[in-house]
Amino acid sequence: MLAVIKKEIKSYFFTPVGYVFIALFLIVVSLLFYIYTFAQQSLRFEYIVWDSTTVLSFIIPVLTMRMFAEEKKNGTDQLLMTSPRSIVKIVLGKFFAATIVVIISLMFLFVYYGILRQFGDVSLIEPLVAMLGFVLLAMAYIAFGMFASSLTESQVIAGIVSIAFFLIVSFLQNYQGIIEMFSLVEMYQKFPQGIISLKEVVGYCSFILLFVLLTIIVLQRRKSVK
Repeated sequence: MLAVIKKEIKSYFFTPVGYVFIALFLIVVSLLFYIYTFAQQSLRFEYIVWDSTTVLSFIIPVLTMRMFAEEKKNGTDQLLMTSPRSIVKIVLGKFFAATIVVIISLMFLFVYYGILRQFGDVSLIEPLVAMLGFVLLAMAYIAFGMFASSLTESQVIAGIVSIAFFLIVSFLQNYQGIIEMFSLVEMYQKFPQGIISLKEVVGYCSFILLFVLLTIIVLQRRKSVK
């Protein structure tokens, strides 16, 4: 699996994909930083992290839409299907590689945190917990985006389906039962308050596991047909 992770990370940074993702993320964060710090005179860094989650709906597909769709379109999925590595390792490798790119992007936020420290006493606990929630939310989006990419050979379709799904789940609030698991943005709300709720963590992990498993099932069926 480590070999897959290394290969995927190289593919992100040997092409514009990883840089485009980081650039788009930092543009949004820089705008939010200006609004909160200079326009509103606020030192609540966790709010910057919170509001930056809104851009995930549009930039996560940059990482995920090519994962399997590109290989299927180019015919290189034949190598995937005949690879000695298991489908599980390949899927997890791609999933964790995309997650690492997200974490790398988050590391740049400490530059903004350092700047805020020059203006006053800024708490670190709430921002760190907010970042944890950010990573979990991003991982949930990655899991679905990866699943969407496994269903089609068109990167555009995979991207559009992912964005549409993310926007829909953004409006799911206060639902009970199975639908509650899809209220991804609603589950995030406690993290910027410095609260790590077991319910929300389990909710994110369940969502991630569901779509990682669905991706594995789709690819296993395709492999069995081959």
